[in-house]
Amino acid sequence: MIWMSIVLIIFWAPLLYLWMLGPNKPRLKAMRPFEKTYIAHRGLHDASKGIPENSLKAFRRAVKYGYGMEMDLQLTRDGKLVVFHDKSLERMCGVKRNLTDLTYEELQKYSLEGTQEKIPLFDEVLEIVAGKVPMIIEIKSEGHCIRATKMACERLRTYKGIYCIESFHPACVWWVRRHYPKIPRGQLCMNYFVEEPDKPFYQKLVMTSMVFNCFSRPDFIAYKHSHKDQFSYKLLRKIYRVENAAWTIESQQQMDEARDVFRVMIFEGFIPR
Repeated sequence: MIWMSIVLIIFWAPLLYLWMLGPNKPRLKAMRPFEKTYIAHRGLHDASKGIPENSLKAFRRAVKYGYGMEMDLQLTRDGKLVVFHDKSLERMCGVKRNLTDLTYEELQKYSLEGTQEKIPLFDEVLEIVAGKVPMIIEIKSEGHCIRATKMACERLRTYKGIYCIESFHPACVWWVRRHYPKIPRGQLCMNYFVEEPDKPFYQKLVMTSMVFNCFSRPDFIAYKHSHKDQFSYKLLRKIYRVENAAWTIESQQQMDEARDVFRVMIFEGFIPR
């Protein structure tokens, strides 16, 4: 009896794993616009020219040069959707305070990288883009991320342009699947054993293996390009048809080396050719 149970486990466990790993049925057509233009990571920023990441200036520059753009959404303490990447303001604004602890009015006291640029509202960015280029919108895991996902989707209902939504948090991707299934949705991932070795083992295993795909069924996988040979990600690509987005490409050489796997290129720090 014990041996029979062991045999059944050995037989069914790999099949269960493959089922959990699977993405949504291919919606590659919806992702074609993101393949046709390079995607500027956090806008077409350049600190040496006084253009901070995730600033209105960086998004205007991306539109000017015809690049798509990636951006990061978080909620302020008073429930405003703003575009900002980090949990803390320290790196970009020189202040040791978390964005989610501050109201939008309080955020206006701080500037990005010593420039006149402020942390923008999502609505301000949408006015600049106005459907001219595709947008990849990342919902950050900090704070009330499900609420941020809901607010972003509701705001985008009236937006006339091409966009998709992604997140590292599988629950955010699941929420889009459940409530706005027509919006292309993506799972952000990387090899957590390499990038975040101090996390508990089970967290690294679950997140790296992407087993939560069975709940969110993403339309695309946005993966750290240098981890493209990670076992689960490589297995997913071989078995399923899925769109693959590379983050974050930082040189032409990296871009050229990534083309064997990725069709959507998210770049920063150089101008692709």
